[in-house]
Amino acid sequence: MSAITSPIDAVAQLLELKKLPDHSATFLLSAAACQAIFILAHRLSQYSQHYTCLSPIKKIDWRIHVVSSFHAALIVILAYPLLSNEALVKDKIGGYDAYAGEVYAVACGYFLWDSVVCLMNIKQFGVGFALHGVSCLGVFLLSFRPFLMYYGAAFLMFELSTPFLNIHWFCDKTGRTGSTLQKVNGAVLIVTFFVARIVFGFLNSYDFILTCLARIDEIPSHYVYFYGAANILLNALNVFWFSQMIKSIARRFSPAATEKNGRSSGKRDTAKRN
Repeated sequence: MSAITSPIDAVAQLLELKKLPDHSATFLLSAAACQAIFILAHRLSQYSQHYTCLSPIKKIDWRIHVVSSFHAALIVILAYPLLSNEALVKDKIGGYDAYAGEVYAVACGYFLWDSVVCLMNIKQFGVGFALHGVSCLGVFLLSFRPFLMYYGAAFLMFELSTPFLNIHWFCDKTGRTGSTLQKVNGAVLIVTFFVARIVFGFLNSYDFILTCLARIDEIPSHYVYFYGAANILLNALNVFWFSQMIKSIARRFSPAATEKNGRSSGKRDTAKRN
């Protein structure tokens, strides 16, 4: 048995993730970068009156949205070339590529950071976000067996909708609810979420199931159970969040909401002038 030199090596040895140690530096750097952006977001946001008037937990939520925006933009750019990676396309179950390992290490660093933050604030944010972070972390960690690296890139395309979701959130927190910016962004958000997470997500889940069934004898049973449960959970959360998103956007742009926002805006303008 080889010597264990770090927590990552311990996890790699325990879960038989033989490729994980090769990407441990990127994994740790990614998690550290997320925390650095989280801290920097707090310092820079102090100059915004919209941020300073928030409650402590909403300030944390604000900074989480900043970090997730950075991660989403970066990871989509990094992961896109993997959709046509020859080594992974050739072997969808056990294929490995060093560049893919680096991309998934970046994703693991983010999901580790996200899981810790959500678990630390689980009473405020709810179980759903914590389960999402932990499930994603587990799925991408186990890819370092290597296992199902081909599908990792497809599911990272879910992040296409994240920047637009965050813009929508920031519009609400900066007094732009019902604005033209939020309307246009809301339309783009609905389309990207539906295409990336529902259509593309379900198609890849179907392909994933067929691929695994065809080679089921090669896959450890506990991996089958974990990936099956994670797949169902993540798809269910996407469907739930999509339905909630539709309801939320419909409420914001209903005639009654628009009139209310107009009155509220007028009151704020009057207060500023006085």
